[in-house]
Amino acid sequence: MPRARYKALVDSFAADIRGGRLAPGTRLPTHRQLAAEHRLALVTASRVYAELEAMGLVSGETGRGTFVRETALPPGQGIDQPDAVAGMLDLNFNYPSVPGQADLLRTALRQLALSGDLESLLRYQPHAGRLHERACVARHLLSRGLQVQAEQVLIVSGAQHGLAVALMALLQPGDVIAADALTYSGFKVLAESLHLEVLPIPATAQGPDLDALDQLCRQRSVRAVYTMPTLHNPLGWVMALEQRRHLVAIAREHGLSIIEDGAYAFLAAEAPPPIAALAPERTLYVSGFSKNVATGLRVGFIAAPLPQVPALERSIRATTWNTAGMLTAIACAWIDDGTVARLEAQKRADAEARQALADQVLAGLPVVRHPSSYFLWLPLAEEVRADQVAMELLREQVSVSTAEPFATSAHVPHALRLALGSLEMGGLREALLKVRRVVGVYS
Repeated sequence: MPRARYKALVDSFAADIRGGRLAPGTRLPTHRQLAAEHRLALVTASRVYAELEAMGLVSGETGRGTFVRETALPPGQGIDQPDAVAGMLDLNFNYPSVPGQADLLRTALRQLALSGDLESLLRYQPHAGRLHERACVARHLLSRGLQVQAEQVLIVSGAQHGLAVALMALLQPGDVIAADALTYSGFKVLAESLHLEVLPIPATAQGPDLDALDQLCRQRSVRAVYTMPTLHNPLGWVMALEQRRHLVAIAREHGLSIIEDGAYAFLAAEAPPPIAALAPERTLYVSGFSKNVATGLRVGFIAAPLPQVPALERSIRATTWNTAGMLTAIACAWIDDGTVARLEAQKRADAEARQALADQVLAGLPVVRHPSSYFLWLPLAEEVRADQVAMELLREQVSVSTAEPFATSAHVPHALRLALGSLEMGGLREALLKVRRVVGVYS
């Protein structure tokens, strides 16, 4: 097919979609039907749809067909930035807070101003942080069931930076890493930026399908696995001890490094030991203080095997040189005086109250969640398209995320991920009632 004719067909579809002549949710002809109708080669028909998909105008779904997207909905709804529109009810991002946190900061800043160590905080810090602060974080990790030496701890600029440092230190562009078929959206962005190939691990009701992971490792040269065993984002599972041991056995058999994300682990009381405690020789444990303390406290940490510390330090040097000394000093002071532990307990109770409210408002809907998490997963009926539901909710001044930012597989389920931690309780009830009504209309 001459290029001009091929481009004309793409442009014609694009104009019809943007002009509203092909409505969101419209099922387009199959590749074979399109080829027959326009006398194209099948590969050319596939290229037409691939280009439209790259433009964000259609989405292909395995076993269902190609559909017109809701183009008014921002691509990747749920990961770009918080909605700043006045009156928007945000179920998109979690920035949980409890009363009194601003006063805690005022007190911490006064105490910091009176400290005799203030001058040193204005200078460059060691790349992995000062040793006494690394020891402080190591003490904090004992509350999560992980015992490490201070020298194994590296202080970073938040958990997201910790993930970036871990991936940069362990992997090269083109390397293969396994991750859950639905996983933390920030990991997806990092993997794409670092040109890593992500192989999806199918999910079961209790966690990742580890037999499928084992099979992936036998078929491909997998270098690492990214996992959230304790309060998975977005599905909320907590992997059982037996599953954790199974994952460790697979990693040891196939020589995998494990990147364990513990950002929400503080919310799960009495969880099994971290995977890093079961496989300390190959696991990097990454977390921070954004969720359990405050999102503006950009301090995180990596606990790693000693042989991997130099490579991690080089990645820190290449990205931020070191974490801000003043923020690290505040975080460590709050660890030592019990503030972090108190805030974690308060936020667990707060998350439980929010889940109880969601149970009440969304009763009867097929919600997937952990009873003390700050988010829930809402699968939609087979015939319902998530982008249309999300767009209708935006018109109702409610911002939610679809499954797209979290999906690592070609199949993207039609579901909503609702963050419960950013609104006061009255606003949360209002937003959830709108979700229930809109989902009911489309079901």
